[in-house]
Amino acid sequence: MYLKRLKDLRIDNDMTQKELADKLGISQQTLSDYEKGKYDLPNDLLLRYGNFFKVSLDYIFERTDNKKVL
Repeated sequence: MYLKRLKDLRIDNDMTQKELADKLGISQQTLSDYEKGKYDLPNDLLLRYGNFFKVSLDYIFERTDNKKVL
């Protein structure tokens, strides 16, 4: 599943794929594959992603434009 906001969040926070991958405990290539939609993110990684950027999963899935976690 392609989730455009994964890449947008990284870029908006001035991070390289390598920097974010290191923070999430995955390889840069794996992060690249997720950003391209080549593979679906496992639920635990999706939660870590949201927690890291302090955004809701609804925001990541583009169900809302509100980044705030309720």
